[in-house]
Amino acid sequence: MRVRTPWIEALRKKQEEGIDPTRKSSTPATPSDRDLAPKRMVDSYHRVVIPLAQDPWLLDNYLNANGHIRLGTIFMDLDALSGVIAYRHTGESVTTVTAAVDRITINHPLKELCDLELSGQVTFATGRSSMEISIQVAKAPKEGASVQKEDVLITCAFTMVSLDPNTKKPVAIAPVKIETDEEKRLFALGEKNYYAKKARAETGLRKQTPNDEESDLIHAMWLRQLEYHDPNNPVRKPPNTHYMSTTTLHSSQIMQPQYRNRHNFMIFGGYLLKTTFELAFCCAAAFSHSRPTFLSLDPSTFDNPVPVGSVLYLKATVAHTEPTAAASHPGDARSAPTTKVQIRIDSKVKDLEHGSSSAKPTGQFNYTFAVDGDIGVMPQTYEEFMVWVDARRRAERVRGVDGGEWSGAGGKDDGRRVRVTE
Repeated sequence: MRVRTPWIEALRKKQEEGIDPTRKSSTPATPSDRDLAPKRMVDSYHRVVIPLAQDPWLLDNYLNANGHIRLGTIFMDLDALSGVIAYRHTGESVTTVTAAVDRITINHPLKELCDLELSGQVTFATGRSSMEISIQVAKAPKEGASVQKEDVLITCAFTMVSLDPNTKKPVAIAPVKIETDEEKRLFALGEKNYYAKKARAETGLRKQTPNDEESDLIHAMWLRQLEYHDPNNPVRKPPNTHYMSTTTLHSSQIMQPQYRNRHNFMIFGGYLLKTTFELAFCCAAAFSHSRPTFLSLDPSTFDNPVPVGSVLYLKATVAHTEPTAAASHPGDARSAPTTKVQIRIDSKVKDLEHGSSSAKPTGQFNYTFAVDGDIGVMPQTYEEFMVWVDARRRAERVRGVDGGEWSGAGGKDDGRRVRVTE
């Protein structure tokens, strides 16, 4: 179970003791004599089967209006599983929270409703406070059989951080012990991701100005906008180009205890993934006037916790677009042009009374969809140009990882193939 104490009991205990467990304390709760000896990767391995094909009432919780599996609900399960795996590695004496989702990728679209197997383990931990957890979603194999490569639907990596329950400060955890060549490969990949995130933080737009190429692109778009508004120039904005400011969607909601995490007074990270994904889906649909196809969740961060009872504000923006090369299928709908649309979700939280304290940013989430048609976004203000540059960098990094453009005929998902997820 994600939570172990009924909300009414947790609330009464908080009221009777007069202690707010969400506030920092100066007294550490983590034992100083914890065993931090290296642990095997396999010791944290955990798998769970979701019997969607066997239990119609369970399936009911996963379906949308079209009878497709809601990916947002799967994302909730992925975050829940990452928490289980993290505690198998750290033990119960620390508080472990989701710090980032490094990427969620569709490997092979799910074409039929079936039982799903979610499995993963800690694949990178060096003795600091953080660990990388690698998870996959696959068609559940028959009893005694193993998952085949073509049955792996989703792969992802979560970064979890362990904190002292009282001080809320990072605490050391056990490093992983590498025993096989495959574990060596997984650890090296986690190490690569770790240093790549460090490098991105140092070269981010908050610390460095756009490079020469990006500055030239910004200037070119600015000149183009001047042409669009010049009454003496016949050039006008194409109907399939939309200003970024017109693409935004907003939502706000009270954070209810039904979506709390195991520590009772903060919201479960998986619920934030589900909520931001569905807003991103709506934003992409409103922008393109078509049903978007999810391609990936690109590196996203959880910056601050979201308290139960607070108000969460989300803002969705089309941050970047790029055309997808049409597949070579004459007379087939797959030959029609499509566009990859990157949606950025910015989140912030305020207390319900909306006091004088300013809203606290809680994270940024970046989703990429494929949509029908040739459609583009254009920034106008300096802030929008920075959003566009940041998203463009992310798209280029993804291309570098994937080795090129999405291919309708190859193994990469271009959004054209039939699927039962949405």
